[in-house]
This record gives sequence, structure tokens and C-alpha cells, in this order.
Amino acid sequence: MEFWLFLAAAAALAVSPGPGLFYVAARSLAGGRREGVASSFGTALGGMAHVLAGALGVSALVLASAELFTALKWAGAAYLLWLGWRTLRAARREALALAPTPPIGPWRAFREGAVVEALNPKTAAFFLAFLPQFVDPAGNVAAQFVGLGVVCVALNTLADVVVAFAAGGLRAGAAARPALVRRLREGSGAAIMALGLGVLLLRRPA
Repeated sequence: MEFWLFLAAAAALAVSPGPGLFYVAARSLAGGRREGVASSFGTALGGMAHVLAGALGVSALVLASAELFTALKWAGAAYLLWLGWRTLRAARREALALAPTPPIGPWRAFREGAVVEALNPKTAAFFLAFLPQFVDPAGNVAAQFVGLGVVCVALNTLADVVVAFAAGGLRAGAAARPALVRRLREGSGAAIMALGLGVLLLRRPA
């Protein structure tokens, strides 16, 4: 019963908008499904970094230290603001030039997706606040933490891949709806920047 409750909560959280989801959407609209799917696997790698760090206690150390938490928060916010601004600028420049922005390629999309998720302190806080509720203290706590974390990351990645295919499909029809795709890309860029500002407002859990 507890596992199904965990699965339902994890699935609901997986489809909630976050930095990774908006980055995947922006990347898919700009570079197509290949870049979108690559960025999805990048966010999965970043999520797994948080899972392993949580299992080893590193995330707890970051959240317990005001200096470390602040450093991660500022780094993550700065990276999101830069990505959002770059997305906005590329969409507007493409509209003015009437020429598509060159794709960045799947490998770079993968790397950027990993950095977006790895630098998100909210992800660390989520795993440490959410997963322990479903861990049996009598068992191997670290192994249970990793197992539950893998399920969360898999669900998040599935949601990201669905977004990548949907946004990539919109981009495929860009010839007929260039204004719509541009507005969606601008919206994704603005959302990424808003999430960056939101990260700046995060407070260290007490």
C-alpha cells in the first residue's frame, strides 16, 4: 500500500513543471526531438546525482550548511537565468533574421540538461524530504533510498520524453506555424528565467 502511495505521489510530482521540464521543452522547440530526448536523459543524470548524494548524506550536508546551500542556490539560479535568456534571445533573433537558429546537438543538450538538474537545490530538498517517508529504518536505508530515487528519476524522465516528443512535433510543423513556435520558445525561456528567480527565493530547510 505504501509503495502505491509513493508511486502516485512520485508520478504527480513528475508532471509538475520544473526547470528540467521547461528546459526539455525549450530544447525540443529549438533543436527537435533528438535534442529534446537527449536533454531528458541529461536531466535524468542530474537527478541521479542528487539521489546518490542523498544516499551518501552529501545532500543532507549541503542543506545543513548555510554556505553550501547558498552557493548551490546561486549557481543554479545563475545557470537557469542564463539558459532562459539565451532561449529568449535565440527565438527573437531567429524571428528577425527569418532563419532558423543552428541546433546545438544532442551531446550539448544532454550536458546542459544534466547541469540544470544537478544545480537545482530544490531537487536535493525534495529527495531528502520525500523519500525518507517511504524508507524502512529496519532495512538497508541507503539501498532503499537509491531504489526509490531511481523510480522517481525514471518517472521524471518519462514525463520529459513525452514533452520532448510533443514539443518536437510542434517544431516539425514550424513552417506552417512559425509564430506559434516562436511564442512557445519565448514562453519556455521566460519560464526558465522565472524558475531561476524562484530558486533565488528558496530558503534552507530548518
